[in-house]
Amino acid sequence: MSVDLTPPAPSGTEPFLRLRPPRTPAWVAMYHSVADPSDDPYEITVAPERLGAQLRWMRRQGLRGVSMKYLLEACAQGQEHNLVGLTFDDGYRDFVDHALPLLQQYDCTATVFVLPGRLDGDNAWDPLGPRKPLLGADGIRHIAECGMEIASHGLTHVDLTAADDRVLRREVDGSRAALHDLTGTEVQGFCYPYGTVDERVVSAVREAGYRYACAIAPGALTGPYALPRVHIGQDDTAWRLRLKLRTNRLRRRALARSAVTTA
Repeated sequence: MSVDLTPPAPSGTEPFLRLRPPRTPAWVAMYHSVADPSDDPYEITVAPERLGAQLRWMRRQGLRGVSMKYLLEACAQGQEHNLVGLTFDDGYRDFVDHALPLLQQYDCTATVFVLPGRLDGDNAWDPLGPRKPLLGADGIRHIAECGMEIASHGLTHVDLTAADDRVLRREVDGSRAALHDLTGTEVQGFCYPYGTVDERVVSAVREAGYRYACAIAPGALTGPYALPRVHIGQDDTAWRLRLKLRTNRLRRRALARSAVTTA
């Protein structure tokens, strides 16, 4: 019977022995803000303690959180098993204070979808709930220097399916150019604001030069430019995560198709 040490153990604790985990197909988790969730009508905020517990659960299952760029490269090589794509939408400033230290503690990376048209701004698109500050240029560069993938969420967080062609191009092409200027690296990923997407928007993202795009539940459009994700919230304890993992077949198939397309 084979055993292994599941890395990494939480800081200040001893590694623990467990049976070698089964080969779990890759899937993609969707986060937003990591802060106090008590005033959150949209249920998109996860407390730092909850995120830590979720990452600890993943590692104890033999899973490792990685950026979308890393995950899709692993898919192309047939090495995606036991990987979880970790994505954080909107580029909240609390990622630096709360999410980043936990990701580093558990030896994980993530993709952060940011809004270069709202640097140092706030989530003005949310009519309810508290105003949450967004990352500025220095915060985005710091995250990138720490090994996280920086990707686009558009310029200003608008529903692209309702935008005219001029606004659509500005939000898609303009955000990619702005982030390239900001980080000095090629921006490969895009995330649709609100998760809304149609064929016109998918075409615009593909033509802008992105290699992949994330949605929420894109239905028939599911593929490398409309990757579905699993929403992870404050209520997702270990048993709920296990259930979501087991019912994630559609998203696994989408990643498998993406591996062929983006290789």
